[in-house]
Amino acid sequence: MSLEEKLINKNYYETYLEGNTHANPVSVLGELYLRDHNDSPEKLPNIRFAQGEVYFQHKDFEAAIFKWENIANDFEPWAKKNMGDAFLELGLLESAEELYLSIDTENEVLKIETGLQLLALYIELQKTVRAVEVIKQTVALNPDYPGVTDIARAFFESQDDWENAVQLASNEAIRTHSAEWFDILKKYIDNGYTEGMQPEYFNKVLFELYPADPAKFEQLIVALWKSYRDGSAYLSWIDNFNSIFIGMESGTNEVWKELPALYQESYFELLDGGLLIKQLSPIIPSHLSNWLKVTDESYSLFASSAVMAWSEMFPSSLSPDTVRKAEDMILKARRYPSAMEDSQQLFSSITAWAERNGVETDNRLKWIVGEITEYKNRQLLVAGVSGSGKSAFVNYILGEELLSGPTSSVVAFKYGEEPEIKDVSETGDEPISNYEEFQDAVGVRRQNHKTETIIDFRVPVEFLGKSQLEIIDTPEINRSNVEQHPLYNYVPFADCLLFVLNAEEPLTRKEEEILQQIIGQSPEIPIHFVLNGMDSMYSEQEARQVFEDTLSRLKVISPEAELFAFSGGQKLEGLAEFLHSVMMGDSETARVSKLHYYIRRTITYLLDKRIEMENNLVESVRWNEEMTVKLNGAINQINDMEEEKAREIRRAFTKAKQDTREEILGKVPAILRGCADILTEKSDFRKIHVELNDEMNKRVREFLETTVLRKFYGSLKEWISFSKSEFDQGQVHLQEMAEGFNAMYGEEKLALSCDFKVLDDWNRDADRLTSGVHVEKLNILLRSTPSQIFLKGAGKLLGVLPQNNAMLYNKYKAYLENEDFSETASTVADKFLQQFELFEKSLTRDVNLFFREPLKELEGAVEECNRDIVDSKEGLEKLRIKPEVYRDPLALFETKLRQYEWMSAAGRPASR
Repeated sequence: MSLEEKLINKNYYETYLEGNTHANPVSVLGELYLRDHNDSPEKLPNIRFAQGEVYFQHKDFEAAIFKWENIANDFEPWAKKNMGDAFLELGLLESAEELYLSIDTENEVLKIETGLQLLALYIELQKTVRAVEVIKQTVALNPDYPGVTDIARAFFESQDDWENAVQLASNEAIRTHSAEWFDILKKYIDNGYTEGMQPEYFNKVLFELYPADPAKFEQLIVALWKSYRDGSAYLSWIDNFNSIFIGMESGTNEVWKELPALYQESYFELLDGGLLIKQLSPIIPSHLSNWLKVTDESYSLFASSAVMAWSEMFPSSLSPDTVRKAEDMILKARRYPSAMEDSQQLFSSITAWAERNGVETDNRLKWIVGEITEYKNRQLLVAGVSGSGKSAFVNYILGEELLSGPTSSVVAFKYGEEPEIKDVSETGDEPISNYEEFQDAVGVRRQNHKTETIIDFRVPVEFLGKSQLEIIDTPEINRSNVEQHPLYNYVPFADCLLFVLNAEEPLTRKEEEILQQIIGQSPEIPIHFVLNGMDSMYSEQEARQVFEDTLSRLKVISPEAELFAFSGGQKLEGLAEFLHSVMMGDSETARVSKLHYYIRRTITYLLDKRIEMENNLVESVRWNEEMTVKLNGAINQINDMEEEKAREIRRAFTKAKQDTREEILGKVPAILRGCADILTEKSDFRKIHVELNDEMNKRVREFLETTVLRKFYGSLKEWISFSKSEFDQGQVHLQEMAEGFNAMYGEEKLALSCDFKVLDDWNRDADRLTSGVHVEKLNILLRSTPSQIFLKGAGKLLGVLPQNNAMLYNKYKAYLENEDFSETASTVADKFLQQFELFEKSLTRDVNLFFREPLKELEGAVEECNRDIVDSKEGLEKLRIKPEVYRDPLALFETKLRQYEWMSAAGRPASR
């Protein structure tokens, strides 16, 4: 045992026992101490050190401390360490810490042992931070020191300090290349303890492990890959790993068990993960290069096709060597068995994405894809120019005259047990319930290529069921539709194009031009021909000659073309055999190609929709801003009209009042003066003024009730009639305004109906206010004017004497006949018209009520326009600020489509 081991275990004292293990160390050391006390005092510190060990072993810690306190030789640092151990045993932790920290030594072993003791002390004191510092320093002194890394790992694990635990495992794996430490690190990764750590942290570990043990390297990579997959650092992981792995030389005999699958899964996750191209472009090239490096036979087709597709979509992003290697792999790859299923899934992903982004996929494309993916029928596209007899040929096959004339729609006839028809348009399906509706749907009145529809017609025709045919009938080609004919859109959909020729004039120049255009657009489509109307030939020899001449001319245009001679009387078996012979082939491969074509059409459609969306939003802003100006102008017009109508109606009402006032002012004075006729010389002039006042009030009331009130009622009715004509004029103007706006809206949006109940209210008020006179009794002759005071006084004073009556009579009569009474008449007029003042004051409010609803309608329309402007501008801002949010997913869908196209070409020479 070495000296350091004895010092660590505190059995240095055994060196003094000289092999006598049965001797009492206390006695032996005591005797040595007495012997050397005088003879060799320099040996005493070592003996005291040994005595301290013995006391420590016997739990006499205080005696041990006493012995170790005064050690001043080379053992002094060890003595301090031992004293600290004693204090630790006594529970005097602070004293122990102080001693441990006071040790000044260059001895590595002592430093490590002291550090381990401090670790234990800090654990007991729950000073975790200090404990971490101490154990990390201790490991750094000498990680090969027995047990120190195991102690550190156990401590970190007990504290759930996974950052330091991972760091320790990584460092030790790099330092020792030990499989055990790599396994420990993988366990930490598998348990999720490395979450939150940057991927670059593990680069050194990976660099060290790869050449030493590729199998464990793969295991560690897979563990890290899975740990980052669902986290925010996933892209960083893929980018980081690919950047280091691409520089690692791969051996030819290496077999990667899990990496190929991981690369494939991750590639599709990246393309489907909603990431933009600017996020993917730095990552994908190295990812694809490495995928190609690790791939095996099971995944080589996916890897190589992904490389080819990405390099086509993003030229120069991959090295030429990588592209050549991928192309060689595709040529040697096995056939792609799930082409149809994967392509269907791609189409579903595209339509789902479009729906999430508020864009509807063309419903006709959905219908076509549905027809392609149904394996029941083969699609036979039938075409012909006007006069070819195409409709008659189709009707003959169907066994009834379903096509009664020229059509404007594409009609797909297929077998069904019961007749069922639906109109497939860009926006949806509409059922067609009967034959008349079908004729309307396909009639030439609907001929407009911009609103092209497909009529899906299921018919119980045995020929279609047995032949498993779907006949796609297209409108006849003529001068007006040749440039925009729907035929060109459906050629890629068909398994075969059957072109109907008229036997009397087969293969005209126009037909040749159409065929050349079709072949140029879709060179792979089989084109065959029907020579219709052979029964019109004069002789069999003539018919044969026409047939042979036509076929030879057709072979020049399409060498593979076949010609079928058709006449109305023949049986369908011959046609069935002809179609069977010309439509044989690899229908699965053809269907996949067709599906790919229409997936590409869908992507193009959605890209065009993006442009259309932006244009629509721009137009929406322009239109709504223009409408806002017009609507506000209309509001101003109505406000002006309202003021004008209110002014005219008030003026007319004021005139009616004024006419009434003038009549009262003109006639009441005469009525009052006429009351003189009740005077006689026999009158009681003491009370005559009271009688006259009563009579005057009576006659004025009668005048108001019998004359004025009746006339004023008539004036009110005329005024209401005038007001109605004014309101009618306003309503007519508003109706014209509403018609103009509704024409701009394209719907009956605005009514602008005024509230004519106002007139009903006025009629009711006129009846109520003119139902009677509400004028209180007036003091006409009971006032205190000088004349009246004189007459009343004279009457009372002189009326007692009969001889004075004549004189009083003459005085009263003269007064009445000469009195003006204009003031009284004015009072009568004021009181009579007073009851109409409140009504007059409400006229402006009533006119406002009449126009209130149209104004509310227009103001609501302005608010709606303003909302639409805000919404459209926000939509435009989103589209213009980040156009890639819409564009990039479609580009990635196209990349995946191109990959599937390469995969479908597996094993065949690839054309580039």
